[in-house]
Amino acid sequence: MLYGFARSLLRVIFQAVFRFEARGVSNIPTEGAVVLCSNHMSLFDPITLGLAVPRKVHYMAKEELFRIPGFGSLIRGLGAFPVKRGGVSKEAIRTAINLLREGKVMGIFPEGTRKGERIEGVGMGKRGAVSMAARAGAAVVPVALVGEYRWFRKMVTVYGAPIDLSPYLVKGEEDLDAATEVLMSRIREMLRTGQPTG
Repeated sequence: MLYGFARSLLRVIFQAVFRFEARGVSNIPTEGAVVLCSNHMSLFDPITLGLAVPRKVHYMAKEELFRIPGFGSLIRGLGAFPVKRGGVSKEAIRTAINLLREGKVMGIFPEGTRKGERIEGVGMGKRGAVSMAARAGAAVVPVALVGEYRWFRKMVTVYGAPIDLSPYLVKGEEDLDAATEVLMSRIREMLRTGQPTG
């Protein structure tokens, strides 16, 4: 209930302030495990990624945020779970995989950071998102957040067609790297065109 209310309220705010628009929402599976993989440029990204998704989206968030009185309960209600400082722990990965095995939706930023070297506006992807999706049998949906978080500038979330991981699940780590590169190239393409990938 909290999640649905908060999402509706935030959508109204983002449409007014950032002229928010979503494209390709029909590419998001309506049931089963899904990993939404997006480029990362702002603290607003988790909100923008999930605004148009008709299902609850779960995220990893820094552990310190859960210690803020009231705020910790709020973000937990909005689908976040804690990650310890210094990187994603085995416990956080286990939590994510368990959520996916329950048929839930995870929002992940494969770049892992908003900083660092970028190719066509997107950083290098880490294979963790693809690895978790493969282990849980989840669909992988590439997502591009297009635009800038500036007053009355257009902000568009573009959802591409799910990527078939089956060709990449044979040889192990090399194939996970190849699948991650396919994922990141789809995100770059949508960032460039502003349209969903087929």
